[in-house]
This record gives sequence, C-alpha cells and structure tokens, in this order.
Amino acid sequence: MASKPPSSQVTLRDVAKISGVSFQTVSRVVNNSPGVSSKTRRRVLEAVEALGYHPNLMARSLKTGQSLILEVIAFGVDTYVPRELMEAIGRAAKARGYRIMFSSIPGDDLQEVQRLLHRLQSRACDGALITSPVENAAIATFMDAQVPVPILQLRNKPGSTLPSVIIDQVAGTRMAVQHLIDLGHREIAEISGPLNWHEAALRHESYLATLATNGLMSPVVIEGTEWMPQSGNEAAHRLLDSGQEFSALVTGNDYLALGAILALTDRGIRVPEDVSIVGFDDTPEAAFFRPPLTTIKQDYEAMGQQSVQYLIDIIENREMYIHQRVLMPRLIERRSVQPVGGS
Repeated sequence: MASKPPSSQVTLRDVAKISGVSFQTVSRVVNNSPGVSSKTRRRVLEAVEALGYHPNLMARSLKTGQSLILEVIAFGVDTYVPRELMEAIGRAAKARGYRIMFSSIPGDDLQEVQRLLHRLQSRACDGALITSPVENAAIATFMDAQVPVPILQLRNKPGSTLPSVIIDQVAGTRMAVQHLIDLGHREIAEISGPLNWHEAALRHESYLATLATNGLMSPVVIEGTEWMPQSGNEAAHRLLDSGQEFSALVTGNDYLALGAILALTDRGIRVPEDVSIVGFDDTPEAAFFRPPLTTIKQDYEAMGQQSVQYLIDIIENREMYIHQRVLMPRLIERRSVQPVGGS
C-alpha cells in the first residue's frame, strides 16, 4: 500500500479519494458551503484530519493580510470548555485554513484581561470565540472594550443582540421533564448545577416551568456546588435525607447524575426501578453508566461548525446581518428511566 503523502503535498483530490466523495464535495466542505449532508461533511473532515491536509497558509496570509488564527477565550472561575466542542472547533477551523489559539481568564483577573486586549489590539488573531459561564468583572470589562477583531460568543444567554451561537437549554430541560411526566411520574425532584451559571439557571427555571405547565410542583430541589460526580453524590444524600418522596430525578448534567446514581444505590434505591434519572449533555461516558443514562444531547459538533462558520463569515463581511443562532438539543433514551409502576 502506498505511503501517505507529506501533509504539505496533500491535496483536495487526496481527501476526496480517502473519503469516497467527489473533488467538488470536498471543496464545498472545506469552504463550508451548503448542500452537504452532516454525515458526508463529518467523513470529509475526518479524512482532512487523518491526512493532515491544510491549505498553503503562508501564501494565503500574505495575500489577505490576515493571521489566519482564531482565538478561543474562556472566562470564569471554571474555564473548562467541553472537549467535544474544542475538537469540533479545531476541525472546522482547519478545514477553512485557520489555526486555533486558546486562552483562559480565570476569575476576575483584570490584569489578564488587559493583556488579552493588548494582544487583540495588535491583531494577533483575525477573530475570537469567547465563552463565559457566569457574569463577572472580567467578561464585563472585555465586552465593554473596543476590540478591532470580530468577537463571537458561545453558550451565552438567550436573546443576545451580539453575534453568538447557543444550544437551547430551556427546550432541553423541557424535553427531559416532559418525558418523565409522559411516563407517569408526578413527583420529580431536581439536583441542579451551580445556579450562578447561565446554563444551570436556565435549566432550573425550565424544570419549574414545565412542572407548572403540567399542574405539578417540585417536591425538592438541591443545588449542586459544582458539576462533578462528588457534588451529585453529596446532593443526592441531602435529597434523601430531606424525607421527600420522589419517583424521578432531573440532574443538571451527566456527571451530577453519575454521583447521584451511586448515592441512591448505596442507600438501597434501585435505578430505574425505584427512581428514574435523566442527565444533561450526553457526555461520551453516559452510555456506559450503570444503568446507561437517559440524557439530553447537546450537539457540540454542530456548535463548533456553526460558530467557526459564523465567525469567518463576519471576518470576511463586516456588514453581514448580526444575530444569535440557536441550536436544538435532543432527548437520548437509555435505561435509567422507566414508566411509573414498571417497564
């Protein structure tokens, strides 16, 4: 079998041959043009990654006067960005001939914000994707500053007039709670994420609103101190110690659900026979929980693709219409949920 050509010699025709599609299809994917199915687009991007294909960045940079760099900037006490989202951003950027640079601003570090602003003023990148899970002085200072490059927000609040891409957290939680109600559950408790986070607050509000729409009330809500399994485990023990009856549990994310499942099991409560549980995110591990977790899938692949496409569109056309793009999550049914009274 012929050896793989050096990445500097890889062409679009090599990518087309490996991915089993036409040269024109590969060109449409690389240029983020419409008319390509998500399955085909993913196959082409995987071939791009496997072959190490990239356009001639130096020639393109000299021609356009651009750095061909996009910066991902994470603000907040927890600057974690989901791995699946970062990988999707990286693939989408590479396919368009851009590189990714990552920065983080922990807490309210205003000095770090000033250094970041100075770097952006020097046009070290052509545009930036920013994410901030909570409101703080650092993100406020940054957003109030005059930045010469386009900025696109990820995972911010709904209704923003700034260019942004979000996943509908309210719809996702509504799906989760309504699914339990449709299966006959009437006493549905919640372990929320930290409520100072935008997404946690939106999920919590949607949980209460969906119950109210169905003429139900929450038996009890426990706020998780963080997003990890230990917090879910501690919150579940507090929930059980409250003495409130519940047949189902909605959790702020999959990791909280993981900790809650262990707490319930340790207390002799079976999942889903005694208590049904729904998570949020559809992390890669969720399908391998015991039992496999019913959850709400956030499509980070689509978010990564959409955010890079949108940001590059703004870079190339500063007069384009600015809006917020809202992606829909979906319910993934597994074995952590069953109807009231049995399967």
